Amino acid sequence: MRRWRTWLAAGGLALAALCQPAAAQRAAVDPDAWTAYKAKFLDPSGRIVDNANDGISHSEGQGYGLLLAYLANSPADFEQIWYFTRTELLLRDDGLAVWKWNPSTTPHVTDANNATDGDMLIAYALALAGSAWNKPDYVEAGAAMARALLAHGVVNWGGRTILLPGGEGFDAKARPDGPVINPSYWIFEAIPVMALLAPSDMWQKLSDDGLALIRSMQFGPRKLPADWVSIHRQPEPAKGFDAEFGYNAIRIPLYLARAGVSDKDLLLRLQQGMTAAGGIPATIDLTTGQPKQLLDDPGYRIVNYVVACVTEGMKLPASSRQFTPSLYYPSTLQLLGLAFVAEKHPECL
Repeated sequence: MRRWRTWLAAGGLALAALCQPAAAQRAAVDPDAWTAYKAKFLDPSGRIVDNANDGISHSEGQGYGLLLAYLANSPADFEQIWYFTRTELLLRDDGLAVWKWNPSTTPHVTDANNATDGDMLIAYALALAGSAWNKPDYVEAGAAMARALLAHGVVNWGGRTILLPGGEGFDAKARPDGPVINPSYWIFEAIPVMALLAPSDMWQKLSDDGLALIRSMQFGPRKLPADWVSIHRQPEPAKGFDAEFGYNAIRIPLYLARAGVSDKDLLLRLQQGMTAAGGIPATIDLTTGQPKQLLDDPGYRIVNYVVACVTEGMKLPASSRQFTPSLYYPSTLQLLGLAFVAEKHPECL
């Protein structure tokens, strides 16, 4: 308890200011939408099921589930998801989470590498919920993960502070074109909270350099970032991965908007670049600029609508405000988009 009081004096009050929706008992995620999400994706064990990926669970999904449970102001669901996360994924010696849990294999974890976006989401949600609901154990757990992330995932390379996607396989020792980064792993809204949990000036540098990198990644005719980028020299699509603006990158504009990034030119370039005929988002072949797969789910479409809201004040269409869960990933993006607009831009509803 002494450590909790010290933390509050040193920075917890600043964190508490970020937690007003839940602290004031207001749910940013609609209760009916959260109930539908849980029924579709939350297993009784506490794992979030990726129903488009053989029913696996992963640290990203657990982090999203925790964040959405916080935004839905649902402590019981949060604890259920956190129980599975801490008992089944926090298995590494460095304090970070293994990235993948497969119900069809024995053991369920066959790849102990981590995914730093999942780690950051989990730590972020723990900090927000712990502060809002007066749960010191959540804050302590989040702080431990933030410290581990700072020690093992945040590194300096070529004058930049970057986020390695995982502990193994992405740095300059592991790849001739390394380091390789994933720009969608920068969860900009979470980085100030990481700096409260594990104080270091590297967090601000990580945010600044991540934003600068995304601005500089203008690959192909549509001037878009790739899912996987080598920064060994100048940023370029990484070898061994499809040169595409894909399912990973589709969330970058949403992350920027949720973090309050007000660079209208950047947001509109991303929005326009990722949009195919008929206004439908798509994965994009960066070499040709041609759409590869149309992404017509409301959860993908909402990314463009959020950009239109923050840049032009446009209202979200009724189709995007109605939530019917389909696949785990777009359904998650839709709830994150709706929660953001409800909290920060209610004029767009």
